[in-house]
Amino acid sequence: MNILGISAYYHDSAAAILKNGELIAAVQEERFTRKKHDASFPQHAILFCLQQAGISLLELDAIVFYDKPLLKFERLLETYLANAPKGFTSFLKAIPLWLKQKLFFKRELYKELDKIGQYNKHTLKILFTEHHVAHAASTFFASPFKEAVILTVDGVGEWATSTISKGDGSTLSVLKETHFPHSLGLFYSAITYYCGFKVNSGEYKLMGLAPYGDRDSEEVKALLKILKDEIITLYEDGSLFLNQQYFNYATGLKMTNDKLWEAAIQFKRREPEEKMSADYINLALAAQIITEEAVIALAKEGVRITGCQNICLAGGVALNCVANGKLVNTGIAQQVYIQPASGDCGGALGAAWAAHYIYFKNERKRNASEDAMQGAYLGTHYSNKEVESVLKDFEVHAEYVSDFTEIAKRTAGFLNEGKSIGWFQGKMEFGPRALGNRSILADARNPEIQKNLNLNIKFRESFRPFAPSVLEEYARNYFDLKSTSPYMLQTQQILKEHCNLLSPNYNSMGLEEKLNTPKSSLPAITHVDFSARIQTVSKSTNPKYHALISAFYEMTQCPVLVNTSFNLRGEPIVCSPTDALKCFMNTNIDYLVIENYIITKNNTNLIEFNRRQHELD
Repeated sequence: MNILGISAYYHDSAAAILKNGELIAAVQEERFTRKKHDASFPQHAILFCLQQAGISLLELDAIVFYDKPLLKFERLLETYLANAPKGFTSFLKAIPLWLKQKLFFKRELYKELDKIGQYNKHTLKILFTEHHVAHAASTFFASPFKEAVILTVDGVGEWATSTISKGDGSTLSVLKETHFPHSLGLFYSAITYYCGFKVNSGEYKLMGLAPYGDRDSEEVKALLKILKDEIITLYEDGSLFLNQQYFNYATGLKMTNDKLWEAAIQFKRREPEEKMSADYINLALAAQIITEEAVIALAKEGVRITGCQNICLAGGVALNCVANGKLVNTGIAQQVYIQPASGDCGGALGAAWAAHYIYFKNERKRNASEDAMQGAYLGTHYSNKEVESVLKDFEVHAEYVSDFTEIAKRTAGFLNEGKSIGWFQGKMEFGPRALGNRSILADARNPEIQKNLNLNIKFRESFRPFAPSVLEEYARNYFDLKSTSPYMLQTQQILKEHCNLLSPNYNSMGLEEKLNTPKSSLPAITHVDFSARIQTVSKSTNPKYHALISAFYEMTQCPVLVNTSFNLRGEPIVCSPTDALKCFMNTNIDYLVIENYIITKNNTNLIEFNRRQHELD
């Protein structure tokens, strides 16, 4: 049985394909179109998935969409009618797109499929699953658990904004829901917006900014009190109520009613490039604390009503690795599993699994010792011949090294010299994180790396932290980690023996002072609160990346590298050798290691690349 799942038309369009329940491929459309968070129909992603499965559209049993458009349209109409005439401008902007594209999804789907190939309209099933069911399926059916409580938390699906479900074998039952407009995800996005970041992408920045605040400060406590007294009410069961006077997302074109927020918290909304002040740092921290409290309350309620000792997480809020780490540390559950593609792109995968197990009632296959995500290495991959062809096109000189052990040793040597590496190997990752196949790497011991990567390579805000990749077998020697963390989805503390003693006034320092204070023996990955967003690297899941870090360890006695996604600010992670070469040549990355080729940044290569790029463009 061949099932294709797709997500489209909102943000992070994607496709995923199953053969008899086995995940064959999954990829975001943005990686092909080079438009970050691309919402368009995932034509390129579908073609790739079909190619990897070795089938055509004619051989598909079903195509499953991760949403129920009619239910979502019902919610939009009810919201506009309930608030009329308020929101008329937003209504006029939204309705034409719905009438042209979203509402008549089947018609649009057939039109797009015609561009891909032949199919049989009479035998091909077109199915729809509810948004939060797709999220729940994406995490539970990927997990190694026979049964689990499933938490899905995001902005909004059709009506649901958070759900508690139970997964048992091949079944999935939704038990409790919180409905729009009351949404933890939209609350967090509203504060993202108020702090001057872009909604649906700036939430990572808000999470990275929050630790610069002091949880025990009077300023943060005062903001928490205002938020909880005036704007958000959290209940014991994890549900919440948002005072809609303070928000504009239900009927307007902005997230917040800025005048009311300013009156309540006593400072204006930050403009995108405005200097970051303590007010916004404290607001980011207050939002983070509330998010953690809500997620933990939901988990407690889920365990209470299901009796399950395993927790699965999905939805955009499940990408909040700080909240995830706090949840793991509570001990509420024996094990916590988080879908690495928890956002909307993962809905494509969840939709396919929901159809396979819930609609077609197939018996579930699971491995009790590992998940079904294959390390999230589910995307494009290229042979050395294909890499060579690209290098010839751009007339770039590269050294071919046949022995990968030699590649690992030489790359480790570059890293030990303080160089930055573009690392392009094997299958591209599915989801927002680079996990060692489309990564920029550096030495975590180097105190200059964090600033250099942010300002001279990624071209992004200086305060943003970088994640460590650590050999799985040495992770607990450096981090207070209770389990493995293969997908970089939980934040934990660096062990005290690796941390520096800081001055008594550290917590009262400003952002730049905290940023420039060496905090541990691994300064490049140590955040201001001595935490790190950890990726544990397993030899069985990614032998090449494990071999590189092992070579670095043998050379330095340090089993930790800085790992950040191979892309520029505002661009998707690189997908192809051409993307990698362009990113490499247009940044200050020192070396590019792409499959068995090592490329050095030198004047000859730069001149030839720029000349050929101009000719090819």
